[in-house]
Amino acid sequence: MKIKLIPGDSAGTVTAFYMNFDTDNLRDELDFEFLGNMSGQPYTVQTNLYAHGKGDREQRVNLWFDPSATFHTYSILWNHHHVVFSVDDVPIRVYKNNEVRGIPYPKSQPMGVYSTLWEADDWATRGGLEKIDWSKAPFYAYYTTFDIEGCSVPGPAACASNPINWWEAPAYQELDALQARRYKWVRMNHLIYDYCSNKSRYPVPPPECYAGI
Repeated sequence: MKIKLIPGDSAGTVTAFYMNFDTDNLRDELDFEFLGNMSGQPYTVQTNLYAHGKGDREQRVNLWFDPSATFHTYSILWNHHHVVFSVDDVPIRVYKNNEVRGIPYPKSQPMGVYSTLWEADDWATRGGLEKIDWSKAPFYAYYTTFDIEGCSVPGPAACASNPINWWEAPAYQELDALQARRYKWVRMNHLIYDYCSNKSRYPVPPPECYAGI
């Protein structure tokens, strides 16, 4: 999806682009959440992942450009090997399939695609210190050029495991050398929060944090 975010003072807002399957007791979800900012401050994108009902896997990256000035591309690659969140083809997060180690991975349920824009000034900007300035309302984000490829539901049950699906090919099972360099650059220069490093929240890091995710 190409998205142009809210310009100016967007503090307290969250613009979201995400995939979701939600039942009463088993939620899978892949999130882009764009956290509003005060004018002139960096825009932060938060990614999150739910697998088999378990979430709380937030990571935050400060974007290295003004995402309200023009459209940028935000994409999710989801296959049996990993989930890759990318911005303009630059990977900002990778969550690997480590089911062999007993770590949940979202692969058994279909997901729909959603977009929302909502008020979250109790937490979205500087931990809730900056509130929405309603005099700036209405707030607009713009979406265009949506593209999706995958297995449709309802559809052939064998589609998801079909080896001819391009997204399951060897080239998409891990980052290539250029993607790996870009991913390292983002993690070193723009990552501002990783749940794996939050000792007050997780005195013992979750098992996927030890698995190199």
